[in-house]
Amino acid sequence: QVQLVESGGGLVQAGGSLRLSCAASGRTFSSYAMGWFRQAPGKEREFVAAVSGSGARTYYADSVKGRFTISRDNAKNTVYLQMNSLQPEDTAVYYCAAQVLGSSYSTGYDYWGQGTQVTVSS
Repeated sequence: QVQLVESGGGLVQAGGSLRLSCAASGRTFSSYAMGWFRQAPGKEREFVAAVSGSGARTYYADSVKGRFTISRDNAKNTVYLQMNSLQPEDTAVYYCAAQVLGSSYSTGYDYWGQGTQVTVSS
């Protein structure tokens, strides 16, 4: 079992920045691909970003490319999402997820956190 706990959400003005963190339990954190997803009110959950177990490869949704950066610190069992130039359309509950085995970076995640709210005001 892997437990994931997100933090760092909040209210920010358009153009501002936030950094989300996701702390994971377990001794094999570096073997999991990690992803961030988000779900806005009335919409389906969508992929935001992912990082490979080593941190060498990263993937982004087109909507956040160039504004968001995913990274991980395997010594701290933590994955981060740095979000810059935030816009009202980024408002959502953000979830981190862990993938034990999989071939897709945007689907097939096995463990999920509870989510953290990000609200961007205009």
